[in-house]
Amino acid sequence: MKLQRIPALLLAAALAAQAAPPQKAELPRYPAPKNLDFAQVAGSLHTITVNGQSVPYRAFEHIVYVMKPADTRYQIMNVYIPEAYFQGGSINGFTKDTAPIFFPNNVGGYMPGEAGQPETDSRDNFKPSGPNAIAVALSQGYVVASPGARGRTEANGRAPAAIVDLKAAVRYLKANDAKMAGDARKIISNGTSAGGALSALLGTSGNAREYAPYLRALGAANATDDVFAVSAYCPITNLEHADAAYEWQFNGVNDYEKIDISMLDYRVQRKTVRGTQTAEQMRLSDGLKNLFPAYVNSLKLKNAQGVPMTLDNNGNGSFKAQIESMLVQSAQKALDEGKDLSGQTWLTIENGKVKAADFSAYAKFVGRQKTAPAFDGVDLSTGENNLFGDAQTQAKHFTAFGAQNNTVQGAQTADAATVRIMNAMNFIKRGGTQHYRIRVGENDRDTSLAISQLLALKLRAHGKNVDYALPWGVGHGGDYDLDELFAWMKDVSTRK
Repeated sequence: MKLQRIPALLLAAALAAQAAPPQKAELPRYPAPKNLDFAQVAGSLHTITVNGQSVPYRAFEHIVYVMKPADTRYQIMNVYIPEAYFQGGSINGFTKDTAPIFFPNNVGGYMPGEAGQPETDSRDNFKPSGPNAIAVALSQGYVVASPGARGRTEANGRAPAAIVDLKAAVRYLKANDAKMAGDARKIISNGTSAGGALSALLGTSGNAREYAPYLRALGAANATDDVFAVSAYCPITNLEHADAAYEWQFNGVNDYEKIDISMLDYRVQRKTVRGTQTAEQMRLSDGLKNLFPAYVNSLKLKNAQGVPMTLDNNGNGSFKAQIESMLVQSAQKALDEGKDLSGQTWLTIENGKVKAADFSAYAKFVGRQKTAPAFDGVDLSTGENNLFGDAQTQAKHFTAFGAQNNTVQGAQTADAATVRIMNAMNFIKRGGTQHYRIRVGENDRDTSLAISQLLALKLRAHGKNVDYALPWGVGHGGDYDLDELFAWMKDVSTRK
């Protein structure tokens, strides 16, 4: 079958129209700073009510965290400090010197993320309604530093701009540790979706030399950029192997409910589009599925019981059984909580106990969301293709498979070094961050469950403390379990 070639200029125009932020009120731009001294930033007193509790805090907003910013709509950070710390008080056992710094980003779809603010009713469709994580963090005694970051819809926001910006914000906090409340040795990163991937990457790539030229170009503070702990919800990471993982999970499931991601009023919006894969997409799915076992086997990972994680040529094996065991754990917890699982035909339940999960039947039950290839589109149409573009080129391939099956005239492939430094998996051996909390909803279809499972397994293989789970009935989103998140944060930050 001969593939239709799409002229590059037409594709670029289409991507530009799709990717451009809405023509509403432009976000304000802030002047480049004269220095990176937090002591020079003026704060203002505010109060927010969180679950019936009045929480006074001081806000230090719109801090440009680099000396030579490229886009001060996004390269800013908001810092919020509980007022009690200015009065010599304590909250939840923390003081101004011991309070960890909660570091949530608002990146979704690898698009630009604004610096966050405390809200009593979250407006982010990735997050549930009610007080947002920043507001809850303040109520529990955390100092909050929420960074903005550039994203793929801006010419200067393509990879690796977002991770470089977050690292620069961490460096600002480290450089000003003695001048502000909170312990910059205990920065706890948090993010969802692409933001979850960036949160994980912050943890694994702390102080990695590969980012130094980018940080110097921005005039980042002369400090380290490692973080203490990582919270990552549904991380869209390991993009080099995400296509193969997705087809390993969903091959043979051809009906889909595709999600188009765009921006409205500078917030991520998601729209459902239904359809069925074409014969060509099915062929691509078959090819990608066949690539995944070799990748899994090359990692030479083991589970907690010491069982090697492998797959045979048909995609079956101990790694598949490992994911099934995680689904069983999720289902058993839901059953113990009184949830009705009678409609879950992919589970075997006997006498109140979940005995087994059929991964292939599970994939059919939850359904496909993306067409093959899910991430490196052969027509360069995905957000990830856009991510790996540059200032001159709207979109590029970033995998050999995508490039080999390309349908766009004049298509380019991203620089391998750029692709590499966007993947948390590539730095785990060197990364110093010890504590990771990874949550992926049992009903999440944005990337294969294999991606987060491999991340957790590799982190554990290198001695990291990993809290990994698949919450029952949860789709693609984050911050849905704030009580549990902050309990985990308190635990890891106060361990001896």
